[in-house]
Amino acid sequence: MVIGVLKEQAPETRVSLVPEVVAALVKMNVQVYVETGAGETAFHNDKSYTDAGAVIKDKANVAAEADLLLSIHADNLPDNTKQGAVLMGVYQPLFNAQQMQQWAAKGYSVFSMDTIPRTTRAQAMDVLSSQANIAGYKAVLLAAFQYCRYFPMFMTAAGSIPPAKVLILGAGVAGLQAIATSRRLGAVVEVFDTRPAVKEEVMSLGAKFVEVEGAADASKAGGYAVEQSEDFQRRQKEKIHEHAKKADIIITTAQIPGKKAPILITKEMIEDMRAGSVIIDIASVTGGNTDLTKDKETVMHNGVSIIGNSALAATASADASKVYAKNVLNFLKLIIDKEGNMNLNFEDDIVKGTCIATGGNITNERIQSLLSPQTANA
Repeated sequence: MVIGVLKEQAPETRVSLVPEVVAALVKMNVQVYVETGAGETAFHNDKSYTDAGAVIKDKANVAAEADLLLSIHADNLPDNTKQGAVLMGVYQPLFNAQQMQQWAAKGYSVFSMDTIPRTTRAQAMDVLSSQANIAGYKAVLLAAFQYCRYFPMFMTAAGSIPPAKVLILGAGVAGLQAIATSRRLGAVVEVFDTRPAVKEEVMSLGAKFVEVEGAADASKAGGYAVEQSEDFQRRQKEKIHEHAKKADIIITTAQIPGKKAPILITKEMIEDMRAGSVIIDIASVTGGNTDLTKDKETVMHNGVSIIGNSALAATASADASKVYAKNVLNFLKLIIDKEGNMNLNFEDDIVKGTCIATGGNITNERIQSLLSPQTANA
């Protein structure tokens, strides 16, 4: 079997496989073709791949010859991709249902790593968690860089400087890492989340948990937010407003799979914040958690900087690629047999849960529901 690795298009800096993972795959009797320059922005040159046992080829040849083609993003697939190939990446299928249908119609088997079931057994393959961890860390560093004041408290001969007050909305993987990083930098941290179950984790990291009673149960949402009642949203808005106007830094991370991100910070709240404050919106790619967020842009409003950036993991391209590649390798072990051949075992709940399309059909029920009955099958 041949696995192909495509070079991502700018501004993406990550790569699907790093040399150490290529070496592991070669030991599994798999051939690996890597597009010329695929790892450069993650600080892996072509020689490091050939030393690991890969073959360097141009994009057209990698796509035409690979049985399994790795590309993080859906818009990177060449027209000459091998008929019947397996495609694997982070395709956001709930937002790209038509693209998934087109690939199914062409006979590709599609696996989207962002749909891996969030179970204990699948933790080693959970790309969302590995990348969110980096994003939470980088969000705090970006905020500290942008912020016009110190993060920690300082006692000096010229007077004392109070610590920055950080409000983090969402205590998932990104939020928890943001808490830990903010605390390391000396900030006072408050955290809001609709899931009472995360309170203990939040407090163990030295942050204060902001509670609003009556939230809908999110225990089966795989670590994501869920839609809330109108009454809860009203009380949530009041509570967040109360804490937001005292915050110097706000980091927002709340997303709902397949839907627009919930608005947690309104324009009114932003206008009540102190000039020089900073908001980092990690949910910007799905609309953002503020009224004013623009993806891939910084908006200045009333002296407050609102930075929309859902690609923060790519700013740590070497380590982000390393952990992503390890996630991919752990998944590939489920679909590659001892002889190095493809074995798509759909009896495995992880393989089944990650598969979007195979055999000309969309297999994911949520994607099927987004498509009309006439187009759900090829």
